[in-house]
Formats: sequence, structure tokens, C-alpha cells
Amino acid sequence: MPRNALYAQSGGVTPVINASAWGVISAARRHPDKIGTLYAAKDGILGALTESLIDIGSVAESQLAALRHTPGGAFGSCRHKLKHGSELKRLFELFAAYDIGYFFYNGGGDSADTCLKVAEYAQYQGVDLTAIHIPKTIDNDLPHTDTSPGFGSVAKYIATTTRECGLDLASMSSSSTKVFILEVMGRHTGWLAASAGLASRTPAEPPHLILLPEVPFDAQRFLRAVKETVNHIGYCVVVAAEGIRDAGGHRLAESGGTDAFGHTQLGGVAPLLANIIRAELGHKCHWAVADYMQRAARHLASANDLEQAIAVGEAAVDFALNGQRSVMPAIVREADQPYRWHIAPVSLKDVANKEKPLPESYLRDDGMHLSVMGRAYFAPLILGEAPPPFDHGLPDYPVWHFPLMEKKLPPFEIL
Repeated sequence: MPRNALYAQSGGVTPVINASAWGVISAARRHPDKIGTLYAAKDGILGALTESLIDIGSVAESQLAALRHTPGGAFGSCRHKLKHGSELKRLFELFAAYDIGYFFYNGGGDSADTCLKVAEYAQYQGVDLTAIHIPKTIDNDLPHTDTSPGFGSVAKYIATTTRECGLDLASMSSSSTKVFILEVMGRHTGWLAASAGLASRTPAEPPHLILLPEVPFDAQRFLRAVKETVNHIGYCVVVAAEGIRDAGGHRLAESGGTDAFGHTQLGGVAPLLANIIRAELGHKCHWAVADYMQRAARHLASANDLEQAIAVGEAAVDFALNGQRSVMPAIVREADQPYRWHIAPVSLKDVANKEKPLPESYLRDDGMHLSVMGRAYFAPLILGEAPPPFDHGLPDYPVWHFPLMEKKLPPFEIL
């Protein structure tokens, strides 16, 4: 008899996370003899705990088709660290009530930790459950995968924004602003900031300086580089990761708070850098924080990234039905040009709670520019255009309508 399946989204969303949901749905449909009903949890693991479930079979076909071209998390996402004890017990009560035999959790490193907890608890309790983690993160820091779906599209957005803002700055630099700083996400790793280096085709083109968490920030060295760039080129574009830190390992822009997983909340490195430049060099500076814009820019998605996002969703189902448990579909690079890749399973134990730093070889010796090797890695990830449909000049994104199922279990309070 077929078993039912549960899909959920977790963590910060990406331009293509919904495409992975489509991958799961389309693959599940191909195996009605093995997968009965596919459910989606509203708001990630929180929806599973509160029994806020959507029957995918009841969703209009037009809504499901729109998953391929719509940003955000269609079914809702969350940041919640699954607790041992009452929460895991409740989750497995839900699995039993709905005959869930397959659990697909779509997220980053913290989500891999949640998926591993579920898999280990199932094994400990002797429950027949297959848990598969579906990779997603714009930070690109999941280990054992060439890239993480979502990253390529955000890298494309950042490199495009860097080039366009550089042209704006150059046109006004003789009489106005001399320095522009773009702050991008990257708490611990500099993958996103480094990808901005693709915008530069010659040494004179931006980004002129890239600041990364992996390279200790030296204020005097930075100021000298800004001064030299302005003197030689006339202006300077800086791309900085939010998590840059000094030689002592202290982040420049810690705001003091933490999220559900204990990660430090960061609060604006771009204005801090701008103030340093104004005070020490006297240059007029403008700055911007990409923030949600970078991870919601589906209109500029990479076609390669979209293809991979769908592929990992499909592979998750295929792995589950082939008896693979506690794994993540990883993207394995075969060649740079033309870009060739395939998908292979990796153990969740090798992924959960681990981060992949930006290799030193991807940077030049000064640590502030992309190397030839780095460019070769990043270049294929942003290739291809996959725009959404447009209506009256704007992306035609849906308003989601997902009715929740009637509940079977007693209410559960999340502490």
C-alpha cells in the first residue's frame, strides 16, 4: 500500500525554493503506487507541530504550476529549532495520524539538523519513516554540494546590481558621491559577496573591493585601498558581507540579539563603513543593504539555478522511493565549461550543523578580489535567464490560496 508524504519549507527563502516544491510534487505524482497523499505543512516545522496541513491534491493546478516562477515560500517558512521531548513526540503523533512514510524538509544547514533529528528519532523508535533533506540556501555554505539552490540566482542579482550601481556612481563621481557600499548577506561566509566579482570585466570596473568574513578586516588597509581606487579610477564600489570581522574575530556590526538557532543578529555594516570613510577620507558615500531584495528577486533568476532547484526536489523523492534514508541530494560538478553536473546522495550527518567556507584559492592574494579560479567556479551558476510571466509590466505572481485540512489531533502549544 502507498504511504503518504509531508513536505515543508524552512529558513530564509530563496528565489527558487518553490521550484524545489514543484520538483517534489511532480516526482510524487509519477509514483501513485508508492506515494498516496502529499501534504505540505504551513510555516515549516511549526505547521507540522500545530497540524496546519495542506492537501496538495486539493490545490488548483494553476497554483501548483506557478510554484516554478514565484519567489518566497509558498507554503510558509519558519526559523524554529526542533526540541527533543514533547515536540518530537508530537511530530511523530502527526506522522502516525496521517500515515506519513516520507518527510521532505527543504532548507539550509539548520533545517538539515532538524531533518537529522527526525530521522534518528524514527530509527530509535523503530518507526518506518524516510526523512530526506532538500538543499536550499542563498549563503551557499552547505557542505558536500557544488552549490545550493537559490545561490546562483542571488549571485546573479548581486553581480547585476553591482554593475548597474557602478555605472550610476561613475556618472556622478566627478562632482558628488565617490564611494558606494553594497551590503549583502553572509553571516559566516563570503560566497555572496565574492560572487559580485563577476561584475568586473576589467580592473577599472566594480566591484573594486570585496570584504568577506573569511578575511580579517583591517581598517587602515581598507582605507588605503579606497583612497588609491578613488585616486586612480575616480570612484570606488565596495561589496561587503554583513558578517565581516576584525583580526580578533569580532563582527563589526553585531546588534546584540540572536535568532532561534543562537545565531548572532547583525545590524548594518554598510553605514558603519561609510562613516569610517567619511571621517577618515572625507568622501561622500552612499550605501545600500540588499536584504530581502536579493533573495526575492525571482525576475532575475538564473536558469541553471532554477533547473537545479527542481532537480533536487525530484531527486529527494527518487532517493526516498529507492530506499535511501537520512540523505540530502547534492549537486556534483563534472565540468566548468560547459557546466555539467549530476545529483548524488550525501549523508545528513555530514551536512547538519556544518558550514562550507569560501576557499582561499577563490580570492587573489590581497583577499579583496576574485581570482581566476573563483571566477571559474561562480560563472556558470548565474547563466541563463528564466523570467516569470509578466502582466501589465509587472511579474505575474499569484496570491496563494491553500485551505487547511480539518485537524485530527488535540491542540499543541509551542513553547
